[in-house]
Amino acid sequence: MSLSFELLASDNQARRGRIHTSRGSIETPVFMPVGTRGAVIHLDQRDYKELDIEVVLGNTYHLMLRPGADLLREMGGAHRFMQWDAPILTDSGGYQAFSMADINAIDEDGVSFRSFVSGEKVHLGPESSMAVQNAIGADIIMAFDDCPPSPQAKIDPGSPRSRLPRPKDWAARRRE
Repeated sequence: MSLSFELLASDNQARRGRIHTSRGSIETPVFMPVGTRGAVIHLDQRDYKELDIEVVLGNTYHLMLRPGADLLREMGGAHRFMQWDAPILTDSGGYQAFSMADINAIDEDGVSFRSFVSGEKVHLGPESSMAVQNAIGADIIMAFDDCPPSPQAKIDPGSPRSRLPRPKDWAARRRE
């Protein structure tokens, strides 16, 4: 799979470009509807075409739980599942470490959750995030990240939340 970026125009710090993927090109900046679980709510494929949607965002955490990475891989990826032949971008699942902070546990390897589907413990970290995104078959995948709280948030410096490794730390550890 190939991925490249072409700069079309710039004005100070503003840029307009084109991302080329094996499934098509995406003009940037772009409106990217979110298909959290493999579908954009209230839209179908006719709407995608009518609205000239070039890329859909899928949520790694939600797709990992339902329908599941194994099923998506067996089906030939999210493109077949969604009946969508244009590019898909997946987030890393790291946002859930922030948005679901009250029901997860963070350690140096990532985040553990209780599945909202089955109740079983699931873990998501840098390696598993990449594995799930590859099973999904996304055209553009994101490195596992964390979403730190705003500077105004009151976080105990001794809490695990204050020590969540940043993506560059995970990448450095991976190269060791």
